Amino acid sequence: MQELSERLAAHLAGGVTTLTRCWAVARRDGVVMGFTDHDRDLAFDGIVFRAASGLTASALQQSSGLSVDNAQAVGALSGAAVTEADILAGRFDRAEVRIWLVNWAEPEDRLMQFRGSLGEIRRADGAFEAELRGLAEALNQPQGAIFHKRCAAVLGDERCRFDLETPGFTETRAVEVVEDGRIFRFAEFAGFQPRWFEKGTLRVEDGPATGLVGVIKNDRIEADGRFLELWESLRADIRPGDRVRIEAGCDKREETCRLKFDNFKNFRGFPHIPGEDWLTSYPVQAGRNDGGSMNN
Repeated sequence: MQELSERLAAHLAGGVTTLTRCWAVARRDGVVMGFTDHDRDLAFDGIVFRAASGLTASALQQSSGLSVDNAQAVGALSGAAVTEADILAGRFDRAEVRIWLVNWAEPEDRLMQFRGSLGEIRRADGAFEAELRGLAEALNQPQGAIFHKRCAAVLGDERCRFDLETPGFTETRAVEVVEDGRIFRFAEFAGFQPRWFEKGTLRVEDGPATGLVGVIKNDRIEADGRFLELWESLRADIRPGDRVRIEAGCDKREETCRLKFDNFKNFRGFPHIPGEDWLTSYPVQAGRNDGGSMNN
């Protein structure tokens, strides 16, 4: 918790105060927005906190233990700040939130009261209501390694270490035919095997859906070109001509890591760990019973 400065403490003890709250919301796409419930704009830390946002907040509940701090933000949907289209597109999902108590007459006198992220967002009748989750929320997530046959890393992350810029594993091109923001068809898309991009990602690089990412469910070659299907529709308008980056997929199997990506030294699974079926195994007359690997 940030310490209360002497100047702000003296101001609070003075009886008559000039206090307001300021909010900074940093989305994962790099956009930072500032809001205040004061009647004029304020600025500090390189952020302009807009007074016309219509944003208000409920009382903030905090605790000294590991229980999750929580509060709610309520505001109006507007073209200048928070829009319904951006909420639907997921641009505010897990955005970082910081809240200050500020002396609006002297903005350098302020106290950070909250730091966390946006949780569930509900919208109705031209307004939105967002749940705020404190830093302790991360402690409620499962931790530690999972032991199973398939790899636990994400393709290209710091554990996998595979370079997705390796030639032959990504393709950037303009959208030709798109249906329901989920099905993409390309007339000319040679040089990749069928199913090469299954379980891979499709990243939108321009247009209204810039920054959105979809996971590829199906990748197959048809008579009229290549067919890509996402598991879910992109939650923003995507049109022919918008550029997308398509990345190869990994099904987390040892064979795929070794043969497709030549990256077995970084494989994070346990391909030889016994499965649950070994508990019910028993000797039989036919077949191999030499105690060797079950994966041969």
